[in-house]
Amino acid sequence: MNFDGIWTPVVTPFADDNTVSLDALGKVIDTLIDQGVHGLIIGGTTGEYYALSKDERKQVLDFVVKHVNGRLPLMAGINATTTEECLELGRHAKTAGFDAILVPAPYYCQPAQDELLTHIQRVDDALDMPIMLYNFPDRTGVPMTLELIEALRDRPNIQAIKESTGSVERMHALINDHSDQLQVSCGMDDQILEFLVWGATSWVGGASNFLAPEHVALYQACVVEQDFVKGRELAQRLLPMLNLLEQGGKFCQYIKHGCELAGLPVGPARSPLLPLNEEELSRFRDVYENLVTLRS
Repeated sequence: MNFDGIWTPVVTPFADDNTVSLDALGKVIDTLIDQGVHGLIIGGTTGEYYALSKDERKQVLDFVVKHVNGRLPLMAGINATTTEECLELGRHAKTAGFDAILVPAPYYCQPAQDELLTHIQRVDDALDMPIMLYNFPDRTGVPMTLELIEALRDRPNIQAIKESTGSVERMHALINDHSDQLQVSCGMDDQILEFLVWGATSWVGGASNFLAPEHVALYQACVVEQDFVKGRELAQRLLPMLNLLEQGGKFCQYIKHGCELAGLPVGPARSPLLPLNEEELSRFRDVYENLVTLRS
């Protein structure tokens, strides 16, 4: 499977009563498709999968497949604390019609590398779908070491990795030494230009929920046109926002507020995450308005 392009990890909208708003989700998806993103990830961290019940996660997966109706490729985030629950969600996603799955390390339990390897192998054996690994040890507590990546080389379904460590050295190693095995996708937004310069052709960007045109333009400049001067100019415009998101400590809340400012109200993040305070709202609004002004 080709993972080129902008993959949006779609937010999960909530209504005033804190239930999932499928109507708002449909509007977000239609907007993203109209704005030219290349694929959608449902049930990722930006979608607050950890705050949804299993039934809610399945409900969202079913809705998205029917609503998208083949207009874009779809990837399902299936992470949970146990292999069995991951497999249950993965089987549901496969039956619903998803094209690929996103596989991080199970969170909180902190498996050792041999345990994580066995987990990934079991997911692959049971589901037989294209897999994008997701390496984000700051979230899961467990890295996917280069030795683990190498141990998966004989697994043709394991085709890509979203790299979110922030280590440029590791990004170099993946692209230089494993490009024949895995397609590397940028998962550290404030390093997107570095990823693209080094040959990455995929970006899983949370801010594309509300800044899809900027994301698509940067991909077009660097990957399609190979114009890195233009790409650097576009990245410079985005960088204040990407820095705020990566370093601001309230990623999901900022993404959801960005959707609201872009005319796509999606409600708050679920607790224990709290709403942004006035200082945070003001700071975000300033960065957002400056970026929107630069569009013209």
